[in-house]
Amino acid sequence: MSARADDGIPAGARVGAGLDARWIGGLLAGAALLLILSKPLLPAGLIRPPDWLVLPFADWINAVFDFLRDDLGLIHVTRGISSGIEAALDTTANLLYGRSRWPHLGPIPWVVVAVTMAMAGYALRGWRLAALTGGTFVWIAVMGQWKWAMETLSVIAVATPVSVALGLVLGILGWRSPRFEKVLNPVLNLAQSLPHFAYMIPVVVFVGVGPKSGAIVTIIFSVPPMIRMTMLGLRRVAPEIIEAGQMCGASRWQVMTRVRLPAARTEILIGVNQVIMQSLAMVVLASFIGMPGLGQKLLQLLQALKIGLSFEIGITIVLLAVALDRLSKAWAQHQPAHPEHGASWASRNRLWLVWAGLVALGFLLASVFPYFHVVGRSQALSLAGPIDAAMDALIQMVKPVTDWLRWFLIGWVLIPLRNAILWLPYAAILLALAALGWRIGGWRSAAVCLAFFVPIALSGWWDRAMITVYTVCTAVTLALLVSLPLGIWAARDQGRATRVLLLCDTFQTFPSFIYLIPVVMLFGVNDVAVVAAVVVFAAVPLIRYTVEGLRNVPSETIEAAEMSGATRRQILWSVRMPLALPTLMVGLNQSVMFALFMVIIAAFIGTQDLGQEMQRALSSTDVGKGLVLGLAVAFMGLMVDHLLMRWAARRTV
Repeated sequence: MSARADDGIPAGARVGAGLDARWIGGLLAGAALLLILSKPLLPAGLIRPPDWLVLPFADWINAVFDFLRDDLGLIHVTRGISSGIEAALDTTANLLYGRSRWPHLGPIPWVVVAVTMAMAGYALRGWRLAALTGGTFVWIAVMGQWKWAMETLSVIAVATPVSVALGLVLGILGWRSPRFEKVLNPVLNLAQSLPHFAYMIPVVVFVGVGPKSGAIVTIIFSVPPMIRMTMLGLRRVAPEIIEAGQMCGASRWQVMTRVRLPAARTEILIGVNQVIMQSLAMVVLASFIGMPGLGQKLLQLLQALKIGLSFEIGITIVLLAVALDRLSKAWAQHQPAHPEHGASWASRNRLWLVWAGLVALGFLLASVFPYFHVVGRSQALSLAGPIDAAMDALIQMVKPVTDWLRWFLIGWVLIPLRNAILWLPYAAILLALAALGWRIGGWRSAAVCLAFFVPIALSGWWDRAMITVYTVCTAVTLALLVSLPLGIWAARDQGRATRVLLLCDTFQTFPSFIYLIPVVMLFGVNDVAVVAAVVVFAAVPLIRYTVEGLRNVPSETIEAAEMSGATRRQILWSVRMPLALPTLMVGLNQSVMFALFMVIIAAFIGTQDLGQEMQRALSSTDVGKGLVLGLAVAFMGLMVDHLLMRWAARRTV
């Protein structure tokens, strides 16, 4: 081995730095342990932040928002923007579910919409996708959920194009200007770490409640992935392609619109797919700020504990999410087909002609038979009765197990663990985090840990934050215990890996609200239900990245290990797992992020963490409180992200 590393740092200096990091990290950890052991002797100011140390962050933020809204008149700008959004929403609402607005043409019969979606699926990927997309809209109609679903889709139809256009422009600016990108990246990191509810409160203050606020918060929430994928796609365009365009005499604008953007088509369309899925997730949650549609209906049914009807709405949301996901992914992967030279106009436009004929037939059917226009509630099918009966039977059958599990987890795991974390002095936790950061990445990582957690201590929400930490740590640990063996098992066979990854793709399309339905049915409203929902939600990325990491280990490396006489177990733990470590850390990072998001949403079914307070801030439209709580959650996620990525980078050097 060379005595000098690639970056020019002598190997001896690296060893010395490592020893210093371990020594200082151990010293900090020892100080934290000393504080814990001597807690009865500590002054109150080291156990919990004293009142004089708590800073009025919420008041400061509210003052800034009041200044922007009233003194600078920003509310007039936002109201102008919201008026434009509202006009677009009125148009889509009229066409999709007949709201009395311009252009006064709607509602389009459900059979026409179903045929249109089926034809789109067929054009992009054939009969299977056509059956999925068309069947989804047939299900929505015959189950009597058409108006609610169209209320949801009318917002997505407006929010998605705006998000795509805004993301495209900002992505191009970020790609062109390194300075702008340096400003943009931290903003995107923070935006993608904030809980959903943190976006809603400022929008309610500036815009009000209702569909227009739901659309605006959806646009804000769904823009970041489009920006990132646009920058990524433009960077991946080969220089030879650009040179060819320039040699043909293309102007700078023509190179961008005719060369760069078409060459980055795949990444940009993946960004569109992410925008659509983010939009659906936020539109469902925007029911908390008066957004009508499937989310609002599901929220009402869950509050009334009407499980059968909730399950019906849940199926609709899942089908809609899967259909939109598959359709947008197929669009991203679809390559334009060029007809043969000399082909007739009819053969070149065969699918358009078929669609036009089916649409005309649909309008004819709807005019003759009102059922094909709108399915009335009295004509709608319902599975609520059988579902309720089946769930009652299932719950009675598993009741001894779920009752014992609920008693055991609450009495012997969750409550003791929560009490233990709340018992710890905040000063000891800060020192322990600094020790962990110093051990992983030196003084910079220690400073990052403190920079993220000290503001939480100074905000006055320390105990609520620790309950969030306890829930996330418990759920991610349980998810890891389940996901790692399952991912290893699936990675051993290509067929199993394909099926498991398909399931992961499907589960990742589910809006987070859906995960609350089964846990409420099985465990009721308590901490066990919250942890169970978070475990299921957080397990998906862990399984996915475990499978992908283990399957992507080079076959030559495996063959070399086998030729050396390594056993299957040795190959797994000494070859595959170390090489897959960066991918596994990305999965763990995503799992923590998913868990933080789900904990905030699960506050709806009863917790005492930051999520519950965030919902109260939303109810009272307290911008300062909501953003302080949202930033506290974001800081937790960003700290974990920093530590995991630093640790993985060190292990792979």
